[in-house]
Amino acid sequence: MTRIRVCVLGRTRVEVDGEPGRLTPLTKRLLLRLVAAEGDPVPVRRLYEDVWGAAHTGPGQAGRARNEVQKRVLELRRALDPAQDGTGQRVLRTEQLLAAPTPETAYRLVLGRDELDCAEFSALVASALFATPASAAHQLMTALALVTGRPLADLSDEPFARPLVRRLTALHETARRHLITAHTELGRYELAVPVAERLTLERPDDPEVAGMLQTLRARLRDRHGQVLLREPITGSGSGGDLVVVRGDLFAQDDANLVVGFTDTFDTATEQDLVISRDSVQGQLVGRLFNGDRKLLDDRLQAGLRSITPSSTERPQDKPRGRRVRYPLGTTVPLVVDGRRVFAVAYSRLGNDLVARSAPDDLRASLDSLWQSVARYGMYKPVAMPLVGTGLARVVELDRTQLLFMIIKSFAAYTRREPTTAPELRVVIRPEDLARTDLAAVGGLLRTLPGAPGTDAVTRGTA
Repeated sequence: MTRIRVCVLGRTRVEVDGEPGRLTPLTKRLLLRLVAAEGDPVPVRRLYEDVWGAAHTGPGQAGRARNEVQKRVLELRRALDPAQDGTGQRVLRTEQLLAAPTPETAYRLVLGRDELDCAEFSALVASALFATPASAAHQLMTALALVTGRPLADLSDEPFARPLVRRLTALHETARRHLITAHTELGRYELAVPVAERLTLERPDDPEVAGMLQTLRARLRDRHGQVLLREPITGSGSGGDLVVVRGDLFAQDDANLVVGFTDTFDTATEQDLVISRDSVQGQLVGRLFNGDRKLLDDRLQAGLRSITPSSTERPQDKPRGRRVRYPLGTTVPLVVDGRRVFAVAYSRLGNDLVARSAPDDLRASLDSLWQSVARYGMYKPVAMPLVGTGLARVVELDRTQLLFMIIKSFAAYTRREPTTAPELRVVIRPEDLARTDLAAVGGLLRTLPGAPGTDAVTRGTA
C-alpha cells in the first residue's frame, strides 16, 4: 500500500512513498482545510467558501462549487495515490451528511499518526506528559524535531485554521517546557539551556521563563565549575568520554564508584592503625554504609567467597588486621542504593601495616577492574579517585603518570568491550591538582589508537 506523509508543522509538504508530492495551490489549500477539520467531515459548501473564498447562493453557483471541489478532491486523491491501489479513497472519504432539508456531500481526511506530522506530534507530547523523565525527554525531542516552522504556515491566518494553529502552538510551548523539566531532572542542564534560551527569545516579558533560564545557567556553571576536563576517549570505540572533576568521589551520585583496597580487604579504622579514616577506603563506611562497618564487611566477605585466597598470614607475623590475602586485581562489586561500588585490591598491605603497590600491580588491577565494571556496571558512568596517590601510593609514578595509566587502561579495555561504561570520571582532590598536569591529557588522547593520525579508525568527538 502507498505510504503517505503529510507535513503541516511548517510549510506544507506531501510525501508519497518517500518522494515529494506535487499539489497545485488550490489543492494544497483544500488539503489544509481538511487537516484543520481534525478528522471531521467538511461539507462541499464550506470547502468552497473556505478554499475559494466565495459563497454560492443560487442553484447554478451551487453546481459550480460542487464541480470545483470535486475536481480538486480528485486531484488530491491522485496525488496521494499514484499507484491507484485505493489509498486515495481510504484517506479522503466521501460522506453524506443527513442535514435538513436535503442530504449534503462532505469530505473527511483520515490520516494516522504516522501519516500526519501534527497527529504524531500531539500523540508524542500527550504520552510524554505522563512518562518518566528519560522516556519523556526522548519523546519530546522526537516531537519537537517534527516542527520546522509555524503550524499550517501557508494558511495560518485563515479563520478555519486558527483553532488548530492555537492548539498546536500551545502544545509546542508545553512540549518545550516539559523537555526543560525532563532534562533538568536528568541533570542534563547543557541540553535544557538551549531550549530555555529559545523560549526566552520568543517570550522576553515572561518572568517565569527568564527565571527558569537563570536557574539552569547557574546549575550549569556550578557543574562546570567542578569539571576540569571533558574529552572523548578517541581510541575506545565506545563513544565514551573522559571526565576529570575536582572534588569528592562520594558526591558523584549518578555514577558507579571505584574504591581501592589492599589485598586483605581490611576496613578497620580504629586509631588509624590498619586503615586511615581519611582515606577513600576509610570514608566508605561512613559515607555510604551509615557507619555500619559490619554491613560492609559482610558484603565484602560474601563477594570474596568465590575467590581463592593467595595466602594466609600467621598471627605472629601479622598481629593486626586480616590475615587472608587475595590476588591483586580482585574486585568485589557492592550494591549500594541502586548503583555499584567496585572494591578493587590494587596494593599489598605489609605485615608492618604499610600498603605498597608497583606500576605492574596497578596495571593488572585496572584490567581486572574493567572486566567487573563491564559485567556488573549496568553501562553507567564510573567514577574513581586518582588511585595510588594516598597512603597506598604506587612507587615510581607521579600523579600525571597515574592518570595516564588509568586512561590508557580504560581505553584499551573498551576497545575490546565497547559497552564497559559511557564515561570514565576521575575525581581529583583539590590538593592534588597542582601536581597533576591535565594539559598533557589532550596530547595523550591524540596518541591513543583510533585517534587522528593513527592506524585505527578515528571516532569523531561528541
